[in-house]
Amino acid sequence: EQPLLRLPYEILRKNFKIVQKNFERDREVVLASLKSTANASLAGQDPSQTLSALDSMITRMQGLKRKMQAMHEEEKILHQQSRKRIQHLQDLYEIPSLADVKYDGWSRVRLNRLLVDYLLRSGYSESARALAKEKGIEELVDLEVFIQCHRIEESLRRGNTAEGLAWCADHKPLMRKTNNSLEFELRLQQYIELLRGGRLLEATQHAKKHIVPHTDTHAVEIHRAAGLLAFPPDTQAEPYKTMYSQVRWNDLASLFVKTHHELFSLPTRPLLHIALSAGLSALKTPSCHSAYTSSRSNPFSSTTSLCPICSTELNEMARSLPYAHHTKSYVENDPVVLPTGRIYGRDRLMALSAKAGLGEDHVKDPITGEVFEMAKVRK
Repeated sequence: EQPLLRLPYEILRKNFKIVQKNFERDREVVLASLKSTANASLAGQDPSQTLSALDSMITRMQGLKRKMQAMHEEEKILHQQSRKRIQHLQDLYEIPSLADVKYDGWSRVRLNRLLVDYLLRSGYSESARALAKEKGIEELVDLEVFIQCHRIEESLRRGNTAEGLAWCADHKPLMRKTNNSLEFELRLQQYIELLRGGRLLEATQHAKKHIVPHTDTHAVEIHRAAGLLAFPPDTQAEPYKTMYSQVRWNDLASLFVKTHHELFSLPTRPLLHIALSAGLSALKTPSCHSAYTSSRSNPFSSTTSLCPICSTELNEMARSLPYAHHTKSYVENDPVVLPTGRIYGRDRLMALSAKAGLGEDHVKDPITGEVFEMAKVRK
């Protein structure tokens, strides 16, 4: 549940940094302007010029006030969200037992949260908004954050860097601390597009202003960018062919999403997948990913498995998960070993073989469907 509380905190911290930066910048400008105006007035400056300078300072401070009021309104909304989310977790703490009927209600709210998160990450923003509104959980989900993320991601896939660069400018202090390369890659893409359009002079000026300052951290990429000047967009020479490729836009979109989630401490996987992984891991056994198909999809099998891990929908998701930890083993009575190495209870194996129409001198492996002579079966 960490992202539930962490995201509002990260946004509040970002807003505080922005307000602090704007305040300190405008304060320095106004104090310097006030000092120079006062000195000029004492030196006999025309009163109209003094009044004009004061009006300019008042206008600047009014602009700062409007910015701070907008941030304050957003801050109140974020505080309200945090209170609702803390209360949501407090409700769970106050439930005495998982068998309590109140836990069913809390679980439904949590499931709806996970579904909204999954829809948002999949790009179904309107469906996510409608579900959150219907269930009354708008303050428990991060609609606007993911909608903005998806909008910028799509703009990058369409070949537009404007929104991505604006986002980088708003989050530059945080990105500088993590040494993130998103802004550099966006500027590099702008340079590539200028070269693609044959605007060599503009590309050179753009590189001097936005790319060369990153020499300390991206020297190799900058040297390759300089080499692009000697190659046309239809070149087959690597790495310039890759740099000119339109696939870079998809890479930039993926890099933006990764950077966005890192800055806001969001997991890269949907919360629904994380929750499912915990449950799947608790049920997973080595037979779930056996070389043989599961009994549900194996036409030769005479058993009916209800294991969710063996289902077509969840089998691949559970493949990389650890196995469940069992402190006790459960073995059927009178176990026997088939030539395949599989172990079954003798009574159950004989009963299944009889249902398959085999005589007493043959048995059938319920999983693989293979038939063996009883003489080859050993204890």
